[in-house]
Amino acid sequence: MGALILVRYGELALKSPPVRREFERTLQRNIVEAFLREGESCRLRSDHGHLYVEAEDADRAQRILQRVFGVTSVSPVTETPTDLASIGAALLGLSDAVLHPGSRFAVRARRTGQHPFTSQELARDLGGVIFERWPDRGLKVDLDHPEVELFVEVRGPRTYVYLGRRPGPGGLPLGVAGHLVALVDGPRGALGAYLMMKRGCRCAVVAQGPGERLARDVLSRFDPKLSIASSPGATSTDDPLGRLASDPKVDGIVLPLTVDDYVHARERWADQVVFSPTVGLTDSEVEGRWKEVSALGS
Repeated sequence: MGALILVRYGELALKSPPVRREFERTLQRNIVEAFLREGESCRLRSDHGHLYVEAEDADRAQRILQRVFGVTSVSPVTETPTDLASIGAALLGLSDAVLHPGSRFAVRARRTGQHPFTSQELARDLGGVIFERWPDRGLKVDLDHPEVELFVEVRGPRTYVYLGRRPGPGGLPLGVAGHLVALVDGPRGALGAYLMMKRGCRCAVVAQGPGERLARDVLSRFDPKLSIASSPGATSTDDPLGRLASDPKVDGIVLPLTVDDYVHARERWADQVVFSPTVGLTDSEVEGRWKEVSALGS
């Protein structure tokens, strides 16, 4: 494997130990499935609060991971033993190409475990290593507005050095919550389905009009197992939304409603749990949020 990616997950760490273990196992399974869908291989390992993914191509691996719910951010890292000489050598190797003459930089250090130094002391000492290596570059430390940030994360006997983070979708791993049916007829419906998927729900999509393209081109990136059924529209006697929603295994439906639509929706779906996470958003807000979703990991 050619690259090591540090994978962070957020609210999973706040769950009780049994729930956390279940969610972590689901997240790991979803990561493997995402790589397999793209025809890529990977190896996973973990410690308390992080996953580490070994893959052939760092950029491609990051794009895949950015589409896995539960992942908050990813970074390609250099792994090294936890001693100042090794960490300093790894940091110099990483920073040589990004610290230009006159660059303002900051070293951000964090640590877990017992060590004979604090995070602040480690950052200070590593800054000194950089100045000693390149005394003629005119480098400056700027902790408030640096041009270059160098990150060092000490986790017990191993340390990880990296330059930055790419965001993930966050939320909960897909599959830890219920099963829903989502009507996707445009950006509002697509965003609503995405937001429920982000809370761990598996969604079966009923697509109408432009919604089919949005589901296939965007939503399916986030769920390799996404089920998409085409709906012929309101004039047809075939009602895939009602048929799928009546399945006893389905916990509710996701509809692209505005406030004015709710009275009619309650009349139509009185016996169903109805979700409409975009109801408080204007059309322009929906469009902006959907563009962000479309760009994530593309």
